Amino acid sequence: MTQSPRHFLDLWRLEGSDLRAILDDAKARKAARKGWPQGRVDADAPAKDRVLAMIFEKHSTRTRFSFDAAMRQLGGSVIMSNSADMQIGRGEPIEDTARVLSRMVDAVMIRANRHEDVERLALSSTIPIVNGLTDKSHPCQILADILTFEEHRGPIAGRTLAWVGDGNNVCASFIHAAPKLGFKLNIACPTVYHPDLVDLARAESEQGRIEMTDDPRAAVRGADCVITDTWVSMGDTDHEERLEAFDPFQVDEKLMDLAAADGVFLHCLPAHRGEEVTDAVIDGPRSLVWDEAENRIHAQKSILAWCFGAIR
Repeated sequence: MTQSPRHFLDLWRLEGSDLRAILDDAKARKAARKGWPQGRVDADAPAKDRVLAMIFEKHSTRTRFSFDAAMRQLGGSVIMSNSADMQIGRGEPIEDTARVLSRMVDAVMIRANRHEDVERLALSSTIPIVNGLTDKSHPCQILADILTFEEHRGPIAGRTLAWVGDGNNVCASFIHAAPKLGFKLNIACPTVYHPDLVDLARAESEQGRIEMTDDPRAAVRGADCVITDTWVSMGDTDHEERLEAFDPFQVDEKLMDLAAADGVFLHCLPAHRGEEVTDAVIDGPRSLVWDEAENRIHAQKSILAWCFGAIR
């Protein structure tokens, strides 16, 4: 009997034990290659002889380079394409693309416009599909963020994270992760830009500790980690309205001073300096954004290893 592929689509679909196993593997892999050149293959090479297809419908820096580097360090190889170069860019059903790629590569990472398309790709695929970002979630980013926090501040269970700004796809994946990994999540955003209500209801049903407010000061007060993201994402058309609504939600030194004394700052990047965050914060001693960016490689290596069955 053929085993179903291990897709990595959303954090809410996985057990907390799976997420913990991926994070622990990422920590071990990163430590094991300390001081190595980036191109050296991990000792166990869990992706040896495997090929990852990467499909991009959105521009990318960190996702593109980190997945490429991740697959190489696991001992595999990569085929990269923009959707405009493929037949899906000319109307081929994504189900047909899934069936074809399932016979040509060993896994697919897709950075897509619509979450629905990633789900459809997975339904027709016989190989693992990894969500590299959609309009609904960004699960790979959140594992890198949690890896970064735990490197500097220890276990995330029982800690308080504060999200300030847009209730977007990154915020959604933090909501998905909170009940799985046992941290509290305070979310401060303008009412009109609130997170997905289905995500909030699911987290509540899983005993997730999520608190909503429109006051960033209330959300950040005493938090162990403060997180924000751009106010205007790719595809948003209400640029001026967003800048006006989010102006009180800028993360500056005054806001950070309300966090715990050892509270840290995260941002998935790219940052619009002077909008959602000031230079003094993103370049300051509390900022972990550069470790966070690097950890995309390490987290995604372990996500891929999990998809290939190397992590049980």
